[in-house]
Amino acid sequence: MAHYDLIVIGSGPGGQKAAVQAAKLRKHVLIIERTSVSVGGICTHTGTIPSKAMREAILYLSGFRLRGIYGKSYRVKQHITMKDLLFRGKQVIRKEIHVIQDQMSRNHVELMFGLATFVSPHRIKVSSADELHEHTAGTFIIATGSTPARPSDIPFDDTTIIDSDGLLHIERIPTAMMIVGAGVIGCEYACMLAALGVKVTLVDARPRLLDFIDAEIIEALQYQMRQMRISLRLGEAVDRVERDADGTIIAHLKSGKQIASPFLLYSVGRLGATAELNLPHIGIKPDARGRLKVNAHYQTTLPHIYAVGDVIGFPSLASTSMEQGRLASCYAFNEKANAIPEQLLPHGIYTIPEISVIGPTEEQLTRDEVPYEIGVARYREIARGQIMGNEEGMLKLVFHLNTRKLLAVYVIGEGATELIHIGQAMMAFEGTIDALVTTVFNYPTLAECYKVAALDGINRLPNHLKCTTEPT
Repeated sequence: MAHYDLIVIGSGPGGQKAAVQAAKLRKHVLIIERTSVSVGGICTHTGTIPSKAMREAILYLSGFRLRGIYGKSYRVKQHITMKDLLFRGKQVIRKEIHVIQDQMSRNHVELMFGLATFVSPHRIKVSSADELHEHTAGTFIIATGSTPARPSDIPFDDTTIIDSDGLLHIERIPTAMMIVGAGVIGCEYACMLAALGVKVTLVDARPRLLDFIDAEIIEALQYQMRQMRISLRLGEAVDRVERDADGTIIAHLKSGKQIASPFLLYSVGRLGATAELNLPHIGIKPDARGRLKVNAHYQTTLPHIYAVGDVIGFPSLASTSMEQGRLASCYAFNEKANAIPEQLLPHGIYTIPEISVIGPTEEQLTRDEVPYEIGVARYREIARGQIMGNEEGMLKLVFHLNTRKLLAVYVIGEGATELIHIGQAMMAFEGTIDALVTTVFNYPTLAECYKVAALDGINRLPNHLKCTTEPT
């Protein structure tokens, strides 16, 4: 048995950054990883990395990005297989594992594989196939991530009725797919499959997609999804799922409708991976979905036990998990930390086209009675957009009517998740719409959208507010 300053449970993005930050503070750190596969957690093995690598493979092999130039029949490869789609992901995963292992080694972070279970508030048991260890620590950080929800009334067989993890293991690309759940994961996979020519039906009980995203951006996404022949069944809840005599999957909707499909992807939420930690034994009670409640410093009800990442719920992004892990270690060891305001956290959604947003929605600003104006640039107005054959994208700026400070940025289109960071930097330094008007961007680039949108915003103002000034 050994004693550590910090034991981190989980080696995903949040756990990695928590461990490295503590090691930089000269703390004795151990990471416990449940899977015997390798480090990286869900993000590296079944989530972000493989799904985004698959997306890139689909966009390239299907020729989707260039169809605006060469026509809808353009394809790089005519007969695409699952092996083709997974090849890139396997390469990236292998390299990512080496990067993580090297980082842990360089920072002298110890690594142990096995199932972690709390014995007491400061003692943990780690069990693997042939070994059992117990260790103590002054501080713990739980970064165990999440798993797909698998309700007992859905007859999963991991072959034709699958969860989001299972999509990476199907043997062939289906001709049709029903997706239940139009959250981020459901929308991303719906777009990927549709780009391959799969007939996709997307079902969700909510009346609109992704209600935390600006409504105009979602309208644009829904239009593009329908152009890709995705059938949207919104406001429809699934009552039960069964198979008919020939094996076809039938989803019975509460409205009385029925949807038939050879494959079903069930993607309604995720559960915090806390079931096996024995947390109730030490006085920490996860919620009904296995998630942990934390305070502003990521402390659970036991002050020396912290939690970060997907296990604490929204926004459940790798980027935010990394920052939460770093901050948790700083807070735990009384190191000064400047936490980024929540409104400066960017969201990246890898639908086709991709979406990225930062700041409140127009609906939120209107509800809060904030006076604002918008400026819009469309990719079809930008030379780079035409060169890329991507004329459907748009960038929208929201700025305060009186102070002219940038309040929010919404982008849909190729490169959205990269473009957003220009707006993020402007907002962090309380930049104004005028600063964007006087900024010179390389030509031709998508970044030019910022200047075009800023000029559009100024042109929308009443005459007495149109005057722009040089940035000081």
